Amino acid sequence: MMSVVLCIDFGLKRCGLAISDANRIIASPLTTIGSETLEKWLEIEIPKRKIHEIILGYPTRLDGSDSHVTENVRNLKLFLEAKYPTLTIHLMDERYSSKMASQAISMTGSKKKKQDKTLIDQVAAALILQDYLSQS
Repeated sequence: MMSVVLCIDFGLKRCGLAISDANRIIASPLTTIGSETLEKWLEIEIPKRKIHEIILGYPTRLDGSDSHVTENVRNLKLFLEAKYPTLTIHLMDERYSSKMASQAISMTGSKKKKQDKTLIDQVAAALILQDYLSQS
């Protein structure tokens, strides 16, 4: 059975979200939401979109040490595993995702879009998810 995969690029202020197609081939930017609304959003969207797996962007520094958000992401993983025991939750290295997202957006030539942090968050989530899909 094919299943939809959601990717969360978690930040302390906002989360970029991306979703796969049912065949798990293509990752698409979905939306950016305030981090404080993530729990409520997931309660509605997981059953609605038939999400079976969640990928969390795992933020570390270039040397592999924890960033200021790493512990939050580990806690989010524990929370999601407890709340949604039927879902598979994975951590995925996201070290270059925001930079790559910014570069990808800048190729569109729009300076306004390049500075749109909510768009960067979504595209970063899509890049993390695409990376995961191509490996699985």
